[in-house]
Amino acid sequence: MADAWPEWMGRAFSEPRMEPYRDACGGDAAQALRLYWWNVEACAALYGPLHCLELALRNALNTVLTEHYGRADWWEAAPLNAQGMRLVAKARAKCAGRRRRGRGPVGTDSVVAELSFGFWAALLSSGSGYDRTFWVPVVHKAFPHYGGRRDTLYDALGSLVLLRNRVMHHEPVHTRHLAADHAKIYRLLGYLSPALVPEARAMDRFPSVLRHRGATCDGSRRPRF
Repeated sequence: MADAWPEWMGRAFSEPRMEPYRDACGGDAAQALRLYWWNVEACAALYGPLHCLELALRNALNTVLTEHYGRADWWEAAPLNAQGMRLVAKARAKCAGRRRRGRGPVGTDSVVAELSFGFWAALLSSGSGYDRTFWVPVVHKAFPHYGGRRDTLYDALGSLVLLRNRVMHHEPVHTRHLAADHAKIYRLLGYLSPALVPEARAMDRFPSVLRHRGATCDGSRRPRF
């Protein structure tokens, strides 16, 4: 029979949130709680490198697209698909809401900042002919240190969008191959801006967090955090 949680845990975190951690630890509630806290620590440590990647990607793509279309609001001229146009409209609406609350004007920089990591990554997809309308004429220029295939780059970014969303929404990441994810972040940063890589590594504590995890809970072994 599965171990019982401490009384405070049900109130603070909820049983449905914690149950997958207990399942990963063979029903051991104490070990599951330790896994949960390690997951929190891992997400916190990944935030910095993901922050660098998201901002570097956003600014690199925005720069080349602004130059290509000759206007700061390049999305008004670019052949975005329906989902892309919805995301732009959503970003503009959020900016307009802040303006109505007296929190500043709605400029193109504000819209760019509101567009999600997923929006920028999707510009590398093949959907709606994006490979021809975006990648070939302009988007590849945002990756001056990459010489491979578009789909390989898109797959890597898509995987990290999923990781970023899990980190930001307090979801489990412990089941992912986090060492590979971490290496992928720096590989992509190198394609965008090699000078940023050592700066990001200087504040990065994820390797230390990963070393402290110990064995992974798989239902038959107990973690040694």
